[in-house]
Amino acid sequence: MATQARTQPPWKEPQSSIPPKLKVWNSLTRTKNDFIPIDPEGKEVKWYSCGPTVYDDSHLGHARNYVTIDILRRIMAGYFNFNLKFVQNVTDVDDKIILRGRQQHLLAKFKAENPKLTKQVLETTVRAFDAYVKKNLPLLSQDLRPEDFNKESSGKYAHVIAGKSLDGIGPPTDEEAKIKMHLKTAGSAATALLASSNLTQTDVNEFYTGAEDVLLPYLDSLHGSDIDSEDRSIFTKLTQKFEARFNEDMRSLNVLDPDVVTRVTEYGPQIVMFVEKIVENKYGYQTSDGSIYFDIDSFEKTPGNHYARLEPWNRNNKDLQADGEGALTKKPTEKRGDADFALWKSSKPGEPAWTSPWGPGRPGWHIECSAMASDVLGSQMDIHSGGIDLCFPHHDNELAQSEAHFSHKEGGHQWVNYFLHMGHLSISGSKMSKSLKNFITIREALARGDWTARSLRIIFLLGGWHDGVEITDDLRKAGSSFESYVTNFFYKVRDLEQHPNTNASGAEDERLRKLFEAAKERLHSALADSFDTPTALRAISGLITEYNSTDKSGLSDAVVFDIAKWITRIVRIFGLDGSADPNDGTTGWYGIDIPTEAKQFVYAAARERDEVRQHAIAGDLSDSVLASIIAKDRFVPQQDASAAPYAEVLSSFQENLKTLAEKKAPAKEFLALCDKLRDLDLWNLGVYLEDRENSHAMVRPIDSELRAARDQKEAIARQKREAKEKREREEAERRAKLAEQAKIDHKEMFKTEEFSAWDLDGMPTKDAKGEDVPKSKMKKLKKEWEKQRKLHEDYLKGIGAA
Repeated sequence: MATQARTQPPWKEPQSSIPPKLKVWNSLTRTKNDFIPIDPEGKEVKWYSCGPTVYDDSHLGHARNYVTIDILRRIMAGYFNFNLKFVQNVTDVDDKIILRGRQQHLLAKFKAENPKLTKQVLETTVRAFDAYVKKNLPLLSQDLRPEDFNKESSGKYAHVIAGKSLDGIGPPTDEEAKIKMHLKTAGSAATALLASSNLTQTDVNEFYTGAEDVLLPYLDSLHGSDIDSEDRSIFTKLTQKFEARFNEDMRSLNVLDPDVVTRVTEYGPQIVMFVEKIVENKYGYQTSDGSIYFDIDSFEKTPGNHYARLEPWNRNNKDLQADGEGALTKKPTEKRGDADFALWKSSKPGEPAWTSPWGPGRPGWHIECSAMASDVLGSQMDIHSGGIDLCFPHHDNELAQSEAHFSHKEGGHQWVNYFLHMGHLSISGSKMSKSLKNFITIREALARGDWTARSLRIIFLLGGWHDGVEITDDLRKAGSSFESYVTNFFYKVRDLEQHPNTNASGAEDERLRKLFEAAKERLHSALADSFDTPTALRAISGLITEYNSTDKSGLSDAVVFDIAKWITRIVRIFGLDGSADPNDGTTGWYGIDIPTEAKQFVYAAARERDEVRQHAIAGDLSDSVLASIIAKDRFVPQQDASAAPYAEVLSSFQENLKTLAEKKAPAKEFLALCDKLRDLDLWNLGVYLEDRENSHAMVRPIDSELRAARDQKEAIARQKREAKEKREREEAERRAKLAEQAKIDHKEMFKTEEFSAWDLDGMPTKDAKGEDVPKSKMKKLKKEWEKQRKLHEDYLKGIGAA
């Protein structure tokens, strides 16, 4: 068996008379293969993607998976023109969901029965704390009291708390991340218990919030088996809520809806039939409790069948096998092989159940995808996708059981032609996980402004889709730089649409068109090479660089617009422009345009301002010139309220120009008015006029980059102003203090308890003990006396008393 596990299983390359359009990295072969659809015409592509397990909000790690799959999906459909049938499941029943639904139901019931902090509540929580610590933090004392938790845990788990491995030698792993989570959970409960004596009855929710994560498993251990398994609402209330929230999150990230959605709870009969066929083919067996297990040994004895084709090196990994069987699975005694996995689980008390020939039960985790995908797509599909962590055991088990289902004894049925696995997302080296509770939810990240749908997608485009992506400051900067680069290019194209370059010589056209064709070829080669989006983005930014460095006087508008339409099409195919159609022939992406209702007024104001500034700087802004400028823009009063603020800005600017003209104002006042239009009037309406040397001002919306630059400029100005005010304040205080000091008579200044005798000028001669003042000290006192004498005499002269 070990030798067989190391042998690369055969992969049957699909056959087609149509030349392949691309190569894809295929997890089945762990290499790049020509992508050849099952469809004889090479157009239809059947694709199944593992969807969410809906028991909590989705986090940025999920965004990495689903956004990246969406990118590949869009490229295949929008760029390579395949007709996709994209199926995605929703796992709305499994061990995690059963546990979470049951636990939350029991906690809600406990809180409803105990709305006040009673002795019973506290005693139950202490027992829950004890049980949690004993199970999850074995280095701590078995009889640990909540009040001793912080001290003992900081000693026993010092290395983990310090960010090291448990033994303090190697780097931390997921195991240390789990320990940190358990320390946090137990610590929160200990804090709640210690604070309980000071809490009022109105603070009961605060107590439950702190103790919740130890109460959940404890209450389930006591009462989980008492749950009515016929009451599906206990579980569907949870799954329906989080399925809806998952869909909201995906749409907020501009992820396309699947063509078909399948739910496990809607596929009970089909799953039973799928399992029956596997048993009929002698690849599954029943245990005495009514569970059905997959027989790996029987499967591999049939020529052509292989188990763990995706990750053969993990086939004996006990931890991964246990994770695949689920948290509610007790170690069976009747399995024929340790690695055999559940196809159908006999439902225990407190678990939902479906009717089956083997008694009430529920699907194993892996069988759901096999049954649902095959029901919609048939006995074979082109693509199966999911996160890299699903390779083993989930996808390897799917493969084995599906090939067993469709096997006709000669073996070797190829259920999936191409497996596409998305790499992990990590932040600061830590992989996000629901089970580790170290994640940032998608909605939190978007609401806080950490990311936008576009900026996050660009980050994923900058990394290889099947490679891990770690979000670092450098990667953030690279993503922001690309977005700004493309945005600024589109600003220039918009400006060119408003101000055509009719005098271009065309001398640069041929050179830039050649570079354009080279960029298209580079991008095509990149996408055809297993969706190499980092290289594709470099092709786009490189072409923009060539445009920026081109002498615009020699470049025809038509060339620029062709480039802009192509870039627009590609970034829309990548999903960077909302739901905009990649093929509608327009240019730009969302965020580069000012409101439609603003355009006629803003562009008129910008044009008038340009002319006023030009003439004011040249010193020839006469009344007739100014009247000619204003006369070009006469608008019918607008009834649309949304346009009114922009019309008012233009009108006010024109009236202020007339007022300055009437009073024969100098040029600097006209220029100040132009600055006010840019920096205040239009800025407050979300519009900016970007002044450029020897050219008209470019009209653009105010974005986060502009706001940040202005905030920084204002912060610097504020710091300078505050520093100046501080200096002036300190100087005023110094002068005031000096003025008060000047009022003191120098002949009286030393007549204090420190001395006992003085001369006629008020200089001390004896100290408090009657001893002579030392000569060294007298020298110092004399200097002070002379300084004060001059100061006081100047004061007397100032008040006319000298």
